[in-house]
Amino acid sequence: MHTGHMTPNAVAERASHVAAVRSDAAAQSPGIKAALIATRQIRAWADAQEAALIVQLGKVEAFCEPTIADAGKCSLGKANRTKERADTLDATPRLADALADGAITSGHVDALTRGSKQLNDDQREALLDRANELADVAAAATVEEFQRRLKLEIKTLQADDGLDRLQRQRANVRVNTWTDAEGMWNIRGTFDPVTGVKLASKLEGTINALFAEAVPEFCPTDPIEKHQFLAAHALTRIIDGSAGSGRSGRPEYVVVIDADTPGDAGPVVDWPIPVEIPARVMAQLVAHDEVDVHGVVVRNGVILYAPGELQLGRTTRLANKAQRRALRALYSGCAIPGCSVRYDRCKLHHIVWWRHGGRTDLDNLLPLCARHHANVHHDNWAIELDHQRELTLRFPDGTVRSTGPPKRDAA
Repeated sequence: MHTGHMTPNAVAERASHVAAVRSDAAAQSPGIKAALIATRQIRAWADAQEAALIVQLGKVEAFCEPTIADAGKCSLGKANRTKERADTLDATPRLADALADGAITSGHVDALTRGSKQLNDDQREALLDRANELADVAAAATVEEFQRRLKLEIKTLQADDGLDRLQRQRANVRVNTWTDAEGMWNIRGTFDPVTGVKLASKLEGTINALFAEAVPEFCPTDPIEKHQFLAAHALTRIIDGSAGSGRSGRPEYVVVIDADTPGDAGPVVDWPIPVEIPARVMAQLVAHDEVDVHGVVVRNGVILYAPGELQLGRTTRLANKAQRRALRALYSGCAIPGCSVRYDRCKLHHIVWWRHGGRTDLDNLLPLCARHHANVHHDNWAIELDHQRELTLRFPDGTVRSTGPPKRDAA
């Protein structure tokens, strides 16, 4: 366990090391990586000091957010989130020590803060006690891994099959509108998961139906900005009634049945958006025919069964819904190792390019996010996929990286 905070002298040493690497034109990957680690440790130390100062400030100012915002040159909203982080660290001294030592990041602390908001006061206190004992786990884990561990702790604390939480979420549905300094009209909404699934399905369906062939004027080229632009125009068309009636907004769920799963573990269910719906509510939606459910059977990265036509050959360049559904059963997001972009934000890439005679068949398609899709097409990344969907990446510098068949985390 962490026995002491990183001293200012140790911070200065790390800063000097970073500066030395930055000025070394001949620096190699190991040295640059060490400098990046030092940078992360410096940032963590600074975040810990900021949190401690905010706790100090809170003892002399009843409402200290304006002072935090003024000192940090940020909005009151950002100041409030920074204070929440400080409050979390004040309640978890072992995590505070780990942050001051550079062993964890503020992202770990923010994950705990977000998780605690899902709980009532007693549950929150219990979660903070448990998190305080998980400092070593946090130090050895990425933010995403620590967040998954916290989700398990939260589920254990709630132990009410999620219905109480869904009721609280439904009570917190809100829509806010405002006009910003540029004269732009803004809208922001918060919805419970059941409603959110329906809205997301309607929005994505409208985007695909209206803008598959042509996009509105002024559409940006950056993939993220483009999707946000098209979503705004799709929402406008839904509101004014010009989106058409071809998409009802019925959510679609893919039930992944893993033929290799031992015992009675049951199927893995993948949601169209990353939300959790209580099993009892999900059963009611299915019973009342309010959702579309499709079963896909997989074994070790291979589709054994999926509904619909999966081999389109050269008849069309675009993958159909059945192919997208089948690949959703294998991949939760971009197929490139380490990428966190979720599946719905990916394009289906032809391993053998369409222009080179590639076929729109399931074994020639791979989900890639916009950034990695551009790497393949413009930066000479080469991708190979064998019959077990084992992926081999070849980079321009000669580096080769291989992965096993795709693996999914249980929902």
